[in-house]
Amino acid sequence: MTDGREDPLNCLMNRRHFLASSTCALAASSQAPAATPGKQPNILYLFSDQWRTMDHGYMGNADVRTPNIDLLEEQSVNFTNAVSGIPVCCPHRACLLTGQYPLTHGLFLNDLRLNTRATSFAQALGRSGYDTGYIGKWHIDGTGRSAYIPPGRRQGFDYWKVLECTHNYNKSRYYDKAGKDAKMWEGYDAYAQTRDAVAYIRKHAAQPAESRNPFGLFLSWGPPHAPYRTGPAKWLDHYDNRKLTLRGNVPPQLARQAQSTYAGYYAHCSALDECVGWLVEALRESGELENTILVYTSDHGDMLHSRGQLKKQRPWDESIRVPFLVRCPSSFKVKPRRLDAPINTPDIMPTLLSLAGVEVPASVEGEDFAGVIRGTRRLEDNHALITCPSPFGQWTRAQGGREYRGLRTRRYTYTRSLDGPWELFDNQEDPFQQKNLIGSPRHHALRDELEDKLKARLTATGDDFASGEDLIKRCGYRVDPRGTVGYRDQNGWGQVSVPART
Repeated sequence: MTDGREDPLNCLMNRRHFLASSTCALAASSQAPAATPGKQPNILYLFSDQWRTMDHGYMGNADVRTPNIDLLEEQSVNFTNAVSGIPVCCPHRACLLTGQYPLTHGLFLNDLRLNTRATSFAQALGRSGYDTGYIGKWHIDGTGRSAYIPPGRRQGFDYWKVLECTHNYNKSRYYDKAGKDAKMWEGYDAYAQTRDAVAYIRKHAAQPAESRNPFGLFLSWGPPHAPYRTGPAKWLDHYDNRKLTLRGNVPPQLARQAQSTYAGYYAHCSALDECVGWLVEALRESGELENTILVYTSDHGDMLHSRGQLKKQRPWDESIRVPFLVRCPSSFKVKPRRLDAPINTPDIMPTLLSLAGVEVPASVEGEDFAGVIRGTRRLEDNHALITCPSPFGQWTRAQGGREYRGLRTRRYTYTRSLDGPWELFDNQEDPFQQKNLIGSPRHHALRDELEDKLKARLTATGDDFASGEDLIKRCGYRVDPRGTVGYRDQNGWGQVSVPART
């Protein structure tokens, strides 16, 4: 048995798929020669925790104040249907840093440790001459949410100011390269982390041009994840919860509670919008803006009382749809525009590496969208795979939680549970996903078409759609009765890890 803090054998894939996508692929990538540093663009990757796509001014939300991100969107390729394919913190980050699907890298629950079999995002950049850095929330080490993470488990990142996980944004700690003693961010941590990223950019730009490497810097903010009433006072004071418009699928009896939640959530959002403005200005002042691929996104969304629910893991748009903006250097001659083609989490790594002229490791499973961004490739019928291999924590079976596999297309969401076809929504006609068409005779042909596509995706990713209990047993993870891996926080054990369910 393992509690998720070891490096378990990847027992989730069948042998054929494992050999094809892991062993042989890694051998090939490990033999690839290192690239020579050149005039490649920097990459600045900004992502928050739990900010859904519809809550931005540029997406039509008139209540939330996001002027800096709205301006960035005007200069970017905006994937309006970007999807977090496994909408929960730890699995998303593992998909981002490996370009793999969750049943390949093995992290389908929170508080597990990512193994080192795949070539990571930072390792790929480093081989091509990049300086790499990570600031903020990590959440893929599985040793404890306040524990020191040694260099060998940093997935190739060099510059390092990181804590595994905290949501105490005003008393937030981190570890740097100097030693094993934790340090404290000053004040609201997103502001402090952003100031550190600004200093990194300026220090990089001050180096002699002839010896300066491109950088790949990842800034991972904890907000706007709950607790919602902990943002900066000026933004908490800005939002009057009596005047906020709720989404059309929030039950009326929850309206007052939802408006209070929205106000605190929006305060965090506006604080992060300030941070984006500081970073763009730092790039501009340093002369690096037009030599930087700037990405703004989030790890997943939040139900925020829609359907009477909170948090993530669900297959609905409030949970799975995330912002995804890519601002390219002017030399790329990329036209800012909106694209409705869904892009998924495993697609991010190969897309950005390809845009930067960096070799994509053979261990990557995601799709390269660089040609789509550049305008040299058009997608006619793509779709994103969405999964919940094992519901846990705040989405237990008692709360309606279930395993599912599904597809999000430009227009439709189709999901299947272990019991069979579950939901089909026409998101164009029914944007709040309140009319399930799964049993509609008029939509049988569409349902069958999407089911065939889903089966093909599951086959391609080596997913036999086992139950969550079976997957947990295969990996030997220890979970509590809610399917959750135990974790440590600043105050000791936050949850108690117990043997896997039988």
